[in-house]
Amino acid sequence: MADVVLYAQAMSRISRKKLSTTVYITADQDEELRLLHKTTKVPIAEYIRQGIDLLLLRHRAELPGQQQSLFEELEQGGANGCQVRPVADV
Repeated sequence: MADVVLYAQAMSRISRKKLSTTVYITADQDEELRLLHKTTKVPIAEYIRQGIDLLLLRHRAELPGQQQSLFEELEQGGANGCQVRPVADV
């Protein structure tokens, strides 16, 4: 779990322009995200972004080289010195 936290912290430090999109989730997902937000005060959108980042990390071998270099940089201590290891079976 510490790997997930480190990864999330590293990704939040990388300045990225955010694009607006629509995502359809189940009622159960919505309910759990709202409860999590209520407890932690972290925006639901941030949890969705982190989930997407974790999915991309998990499938990075399938990404074109341009995208893959971001993850390699993070693993080698990029993103303000935060080192990130891949998360196994999220």
